[in-house]
Amino acid sequence: MNKKKTGIVGIIITVIILIMLVFISNMNLENLSYIENAVSAVVMPIQNGLTYLKNKISRNHTFFEDINKLQQENEELKSKNAELEKNLRELEIVKNENTTLKEYLNLSEQYGNYETKAAYIINKDYSNYSNIFIINIGQKDGIKPNMTVISEKGLVGYVISTTDHTSKVQTIIDTASTVSATLSSSKDNLICKGTLEESGSLRATYVPTTASIVQGDKIETSGMGGIYPKGIHIGTVKKVVSTKNISDRYAIIEPAVNFDKVDTVLVITK
Repeated sequence: MNKKKTGIVGIIITVIILIMLVFISNMNLENLSYIENAVSAVVMPIQNGLTYLKNKISRNHTFFEDINKLQQENEELKSKNAELEKNLRELEIVKNENTTLKEYLNLSEQYGNYETKAAYIINKDYSNYSNIFIINIGQKDGIKPNMTVISEKGLVGYVISTTDHTSKVQTIIDTASTVSATLSSSKDNLICKGTLEESGSLRATYVPTTASIVQGDKIETSGMGGIYPKGIHIGTVKKVVSTKNISDRYAIIEPAVNFDKVDTVLVITK
């Protein structure tokens, strides 16, 4: 009897298993996708979080590598920039030296009939009443008071005092300066002086009543007065000022030399 019951139970279990197998084998795939979706909903956030963390760590590592690289490149650029600035300064020095040598050459060619000494202006003393230069040559270089000083453009002034290695030059626009001059066109004589009214200019006085003097006329040294040689360019007539008395008329002369910018001169020693 027991054996019979056991056989019946075994058959029932076998049938249940077969039914389940058939059920599973015929289950709709959409039902399986629900299960997959449920699993994905749990697993994917974890997977995404781990991926984000991995990428962040990787990017941070690259970031620090980039920072170190940029710092190294920055140091290299600073070094190159310093080298370029040094080269630029050296080039500027060479350029200035070449300009000075060119000025010396032009002066020597222009005033080749004179014996001269080249000089730098090392100091300028400007005031309302005086206009004085200090140059870097003196008694040891054969420089003496009353020697004429010129530039490439024309007359600068004359030496008024010396030390062993420097000389003081009174410029023609100094109010105490007087230059015996002549009109290049008519050869009429006149006197040029520094003036307070026209700073940086000269006033030409004692103009002969018969002289024809107009704007643009050239003025040069006359050779009289015992200091300046004849024929050195002084400047150009800027304007003529007429008065009631023609003998009192005068002219304003614009010097050929720009006294604010001149830095290279020649001293005529003979």
